[in-house]
Amino acid sequence: MANKVHPQASVSDPSPAGRQTFTVWMKSLVCHTNGCTVFDSKGDIVYRVENYDSKGGCEVQLMDLQGNILYSILSKKLQIFGCWNGYRGGTNKEQPCFTVKKCYSFVRREIACQVTVGFNTYWIVRLGLKNQGFKILNITGDIVAEVKQKQVSSGVVLGEDVLALEVEPCMDHSLIVALVTVYGLINRR
Repeated sequence: MANKVHPQASVSDPSPAGRQTFTVWMKSLVCHTNGCTVFDSKGDIVYRVENYDSKGGCEVQLMDLQGNILYSILSKKLQIFGCWNGYRGGTNKEQPCFTVKKCYSFVRREIACQVTVGFNTYWIVRLGLKNQGFKILNITGDIVAEVKQKQVSSGVVLGEDVLALEVEPCMDHSLIVALVTVYGLINRR
């Protein structure tokens, strides 16, 4: 049985040099919507993801605390493995800022996602078959972000709806949170 601990009560995680640590709580701040809330290492809310569509996750918005839309994330229909496009802000939906395509590796027997951001390519790879964590890798295989179940300093592992996100300093944090959101949508979380 998982302990019922508010996720921001345990945000003082030491992280490797230069990495920024966030807590992702898979709960919406708005009643009757699907979404998640992202806290920084001080316990302050920095991002929130909301889905106001009652039909499911065809379109979600990544917002800052004030409600400004940073990314609109839309599912592309009629794709075999799934494809998601992310658009900067909420108005211009002509040219996506990023694209995430779900693909299957027959060699590794795992599902991964290919991310295209401009001319850059990244991969989202699950940490293990039973583990719900995953990492985001650049084209050379370096980890740029990692997500795993949140553990407090006393060793208690929080529920499956509370995740720890570590992001390398060279990465755009809002982009990484958008990619974490897409991966959750692909896995129906």
